Amino acid sequence: MTYPICRDLHNNKLTGPIPPQIGRLKHLRILNLRWNKLQDVLPPEIGELRKLTHLYLSFNNFRGETPVELANLPELRYLYLHENRFTGQIPPELGSLKNLRHLDVGNNHLIGTLRDFIGNGNGFPSLRNLYLNNNDLTGVLPDQIANLTNLEILHLSNNRLIGSISPKLVHIPRLTYLYLDNNNFIGKIPEGLYKHPFLKELYIEGNQFRPGSRSKGAHKVLELPDADILV
Repeated sequence: MTYPICRDLHNNKLTGPIPPQIGRLKHLRILNLRWNKLQDVLPPEIGELRKLTHLYLSFNNFRGETPVELANLPELRYLYLHENRFTGQIPPELGSLKNLRHLDVGNNHLIGTLRDFIGNGNGFPSLRNLYLNNNDLTGVLPDQIANLTNLEILHLSNNRLIGSISPKLVHIPRLTYLYLDNNNFIGKIPEGLYKHPFLKELYIEGNQFRPGSRSKGAHKVLELPDADILV
């Protein structure tokens, strides 16, 4: 007997919730439901898809909290939840996903602080791309963010973050895109960021930085096409 390992139903007109029976697809590795009209809360049974590597739920109308059961997916590499109506805090338990490379929860209604989300920074050992933009996150940008040493993209635009920018960001070795715009940051940009050998884009508009602080590069939206990530 053969079992499906990929379900690609993106860009259709699917409606209603994801049924709890989704948990029966034990061999599924890729689930792509983006660009539909799906709604309601995500069933906890989605955490039973333990072979899942790619989960695309963006551009729907899902609501409620991000299920902590997603942390039960040990093979998960790509998690796309952006452009929905998720509320509450991002489960810090997601930091236990050792293979997670890309996390996008942008354009929702998420609350909480980065400190609560990343804890001491010992989680997310493989994370490269972190999109938290266009939510209602508060608090400071903690030093512990620098412990995410594989980060290449950090997108924090359009939240309510405060405080100064930690100079420890300079020590993220492959940081390439850093978006801080439209928050309530103050102080100055660490000079080391302008000298960072990998940093191509630094966007800081819409904050209260000291005069002389400047952006770097040309701001643009980073969206990887399906062809680049469905591997």
